[in-house]
Amino acid sequence: MEGDKIRIGITQGDINGVGYEVILKTFADPVMFDLCTPIIYGSPKVAAYHRKALDLPTNFSIINSASEAVNDRLSVVNCTDDEVKVEFSKPDPESGKAALGALERAVEEYRAGLIDVIVTAPINKHTIHSDSFSFPGHTEYIEERLGNGSKSLMILMKNDFRMALVTTHIPVREIATSITKELIKEKLAIFHDCLKRDFGIGAPRIAVLALNPHAGDGGLLGMEEQEIIIPAMKEMTEQGVLCYGPYAADGFMGSGNYAHFDGILAMYHDQGLAPFKALAMDDGVNYTAGLPVVRTSPAHGTAYDIAGKGIASEDSFRQAVYLAIDIFRNRMREKMIHSNPLKKQYYEKRDDSDKLKLDTIEEEN
Repeated sequence: MEGDKIRIGITQGDINGVGYEVILKTFADPVMFDLCTPIIYGSPKVAAYHRKALDLPTNFSIINSASEAVNDRLSVVNCTDDEVKVEFSKPDPESGKAALGALERAVEEYRAGLIDVIVTAPINKHTIHSDSFSFPGHTEYIEERLGNGSKSLMILMKNDFRMALVTTHIPVREIATSITKELIKEKLAIFHDCLKRDFGIGAPRIAVLALNPHAGDGGLLGMEEQEIIIPAMKEMTEQGVLCYGPYAADGFMGSGNYAHFDGILAMYHDQGLAPFKALAMDDGVNYTAGLPVVRTSPAHGTAYDIAGKGIASEDSFRQAVYLAIDIFRNRMREKMIHSNPLKKQYYEKRDDSDKLKLDTIEEEN
């Protein structure tokens, strides 16, 4: 690998969706190569098919591994020996297999230190499902493969609007029983640490949404607020986490109160994502927080309804690349700061005179 630009590993996603379109459109702009070295994990033949079918100008090099990637050029690592047929807008098991192969290769090369961050194009959760992929989505797969025991937090964001989720891809009937005080505390802790480390916010303010309508109406519409959410928030407040609420979701979003907080913690998928996508669908980003790896993706899905038409917007994917770069830089900056901590300073009183001394033991990171 040449130079020291951030190496972006990009998974191709579902080849029958808009993944390649938004990737190729993003890197049609040469300015992107000033920021990073992009490596697609996928199929050169499929990439060439999309480029021709959509009449896109983006060129790329074919490589065997990210170790061969060069600056100022888009590269494609071939992740399959099979002939994969592209059929726009069609959910197909073969496209799912190709998406999984690309994802597995990206994870492998991340572990080998050949890429710095991962940006995933959208997948079809049904077609990718197999004995090798029994996860509800990218988030859970990456937590399992690259989490090193850490727990993840899904955050959908656009600029300072950050929506995180306590529960993600589970059936609605399981939501209430899945929400526990321990789980809320876990997600609040991850959110708090992420806002500080990844976004440089010194004292982040987190709004917590209620589970029930009208925040339970004092117990008339449910007891989860009094018995689970509020006790969890009180314990986290005692640990220094600035969390507020629980707020009734409809009034909180409708009044614009979300603008006064650094992050919002929703109880379940649609409670958070429905308002988020109404406000920020075009250029929102999905960020998997809490893990050693930096992983982002566009907020939209495979968009089968417009696949192959050449009208998909690359704004969300471009923002996903920008965000991955920013978070990686923030983490490197913090790591550098903590690698050279200041020594302890203390006063030693001797002979009625105060003298400033420097301890020889350094602060712990």
